[in-house]
Amino acid sequence: MKKIFITLLAVSSLTACTGDLDQQPQTDSQTTAEVVYGSEQGYKMALAKLYASYVIVGQEQGGGNADISSNNGQDFLRGYFNLQECPTDEVAGTWLSGDKIEGLTYMTWDANDPWVADTYYRAYYTISLCNEFLSHATEDAVSTSENLKAFRAEARFLRALAYYYVLDLFGQGPFVDETMGVGSYIPERYSNSQLFSFIESELKDISENGLLDASAAEYGHATKAAAWTLLAKLYLNAEVYGAGNHYTDCITYCKKVMGAGFSLETNYAKLFNADNHKRTNEIIFPFVVDAKNTITWGATTYIVCGECGNTSSQDPAKYGLTNGWGMFRVRGELPALFAGNETTDSRFMFYTDGQEQWLNKAVDDQSQGFFGEKFSNLNDAGEAASNTGAVGADIDYPVFRLADVYLMFAEGVLRGGTGATRSEALQAVNKIRQRAFGSNDGDINEAQLTLQFILDERARELYWESCRRTDLIRYGQFTGGSYKWQWKGGVADGRTTESKYNVYPIPTTELSANPNLKNENY
Repeated sequence: MKKIFITLLAVSSLTACTGDLDQQPQTDSQTTAEVVYGSEQGYKMALAKLYASYVIVGQEQGGGNADISSNNGQDFLRGYFNLQECPTDEVAGTWLSGDKIEGLTYMTWDANDPWVADTYYRAYYTISLCNEFLSHATEDAVSTSENLKAFRAEARFLRALAYYYVLDLFGQGPFVDETMGVGSYIPERYSNSQLFSFIESELKDISENGLLDASAAEYGHATKAAAWTLLAKLYLNAEVYGAGNHYTDCITYCKKVMGAGFSLETNYAKLFNADNHKRTNEIIFPFVVDAKNTITWGATTYIVCGECGNTSSQDPAKYGLTNGWGMFRVRGELPALFAGNETTDSRFMFYTDGQEQWLNKAVDDQSQGFFGEKFSNLNDAGEAASNTGAVGADIDYPVFRLADVYLMFAEGVLRGGTGATRSEALQAVNKIRQRAFGSNDGDINEAQLTLQFILDERARELYWESCRRTDLIRYGQFTGGSYKWQWKGGVADGRTTESKYNVYPIPTTELSANPNLKNENY
């Protein structure tokens, strides 16, 4: 049955704080650790809580009985999407004050920004859940069961993923693992290079010891290929993270994924519909969202309802929606990357009727900027998968997929990594473009294979998949003035912005709780 794994168990023992994070976990469950961790099924249900922590906020429909208190009361994925997309050329926010995204939209946030704080605390909440799980799923405790060994490795992957998000967004953070217990101590600050080393070590170990091959794993679980893909991302951005040149390592792990039996889905749009749990040929690791078991107004409900206008002629039913929210559009620079191929490149999934491409009046003017059509709550049969007004969307969020690996592979080659040739890089890129165009008409030649082309192709292929901020930073184009998009820095034509915005600040409340932390330039 679809997504059955994600059914949750509320467990009081899973809400341990990490000491200084002030997360205020809340639960009325009296289930004891002895009961939860007394059987393999108990371990599995506790593990489901770790996965679900990325897409829900509480134990009741739509976030009721919240796990932690927060400024906006939204899940990790909604916050992460906003932090990765709202400051860039891929999103033009509509409800600036109502959704508290002025700071993100104009690249003027500070250490009191509510979305920055929410995303930080949600990441550490997941880390605390993983630590609690691992304190019970010790090596000795799981030694007699192959399933439990895999569960332990998956929890380590989910923790490494959360720490990766901390590294990428904040460049530093307190470090806590399962050996430190729960108490009134102040966690040590880990620098970007220290976080890098921890994540690298964890992923290498679990990809060799514990995680299953994709062919042997239940849907929604982390696999060896998921760890390899995260390693590739880590290595591609290693210089940004203060860890030096690792492009050869990036190529190595991309090749591992490419050799693991994955293939590109023929129909690009089906990667983002309500039946995308069937696209395990390309989707390497998803955040599972289910309108029965993980009802949320964040996650993909936010994305699919948010992309659909509520003041335009766009018909919500066309996307399996009860209503559109009109939360965001795209800034004009993104569709401009498709210039000349709007009708031939299948990835041009924007609603343009009655909409102006460029935001010449105001960033929140809904008549300007194209709305989106990339995500859909329709299943393969063209039927609405759920009532989004009552239970949210039924679309999984592709965290890692093969097309991204192909583009990382090509970029690693162009940046001087060894272990592959330019010809192989070109072939990987053209596979993506052949899927997009349905023929060889979109193929590029070797002279066209440049780093700037890769950045632009990543935007065309991966927009709204929470990659853009990280990509622009790696290319030196997020802050500064080498690339200005409309309303960057809060002015219509864009302006040069300070380099401090390449990392988000640790929230003010956290600085007060942990004197080991500090923000530079904020």
